Amino acid sequence: MRLFQFIILVGVLAIRTASFVSLSKNAAFVAKRTLCHDSFADTAISISSAAASLRGQTIVVKYGGNAMTSPELAKGFCQDVAALQKLGIKIVVVHGGGPQISAMLDKVGVESRFEGGMRVSSSEVVDVAEMVLCGSVNKGIASSICSSGGRAIGLSGRDDSLLQCTKQENKDGYDLGFVGQVETVNTELLESILNLGVTPVVSPIGTGIGEESDVAYNVNADAAAGRIAGELKASRVLFLTDIAGVLDKEMSLLRELTVKQIEDLIDDETITGGMIPKVTYATSAVELGVGSAFITDGRVPHALLTQVLGSSDGEGGTIVTL
Repeated sequence: MRLFQFIILVGVLAIRTASFVSLSKNAAFVAKRTLCHDSFADTAISISSAAASLRGQTIVVKYGGNAMTSPELAKGFCQDVAALQKLGIKIVVVHGGGPQISAMLDKVGVESRFEGGMRVSSSEVVDVAEMVLCGSVNKGIASSICSSGGRAIGLSGRDDSLLQCTKQENKDGYDLGFVGQVETVNTELLESILNLGVTPVVSPIGTGIGEESDVAYNVNADAAAGRIAGELKASRVLFLTDIAGVLDKEMSLLRELTVKQIEDLIDDETITGGMIPKVTYATSAVELGVGSAFITDGRVPHALLTQVLGSSDGEGGTIVTL
């Protein structure tokens, strides 16, 4: 009899233990599920707020570097443009294509060189640059945005005199050939396209002015993006680069900089090399009325979407303000 009672007692304890474990597991599951829901809700609210604040506004993006040459990053970028369009945000894409130009110059046997960080552009070099940038590169980007569910049209800076240029003078006295400095932007063309819900994808080949209206100029893509953003009075301009942003001498990211701070960092040689033109065109953009300029890492997947919707001030990179 005692053995039977003992067996019953053990059974009851086992059932109670199993029930307790089950309840504990259920409680843990509910807590985890609640936490996930809270996290999702917080993210959704943050994204919704960011999207609402930018709806109807214009963002100009300089697209180049690894973000453009990596197939995975390129696909993600075009998906980002399509997604932002659907949220009612107007996007202008200005692309580079230096590696593609260099490859074609080698293929056709046209020599080129760089002076002061700029490609010296003879008429032969400009012909090749125009063929590459306004052809396969430009149309490929526009097509990929469309394939991702967005709407885009490829444009050259020569189309409808979109980018009107004069010959750029190098401060060190180098003759850069047909390198153009943007003097005027046909904002009416861009705004009419944007108001149709279509993204203009602009290749940085500009046109001369007046008697030189038939002259083609090779334009730095960063310069073109900054000037277009300034003339459109865009909410933001983003420069996608191959580094995290502007770094100090200890290689730490400088999260936010004013125009005056950038001037000081150039003077003390904290900012050097290829970053100088980027920060120069970023400062020019904000001085022309752009809300803020972002220099951010285009090597990060979906960098555009993260930067625009990550928070009210963007995520990562360096913010340039007045």
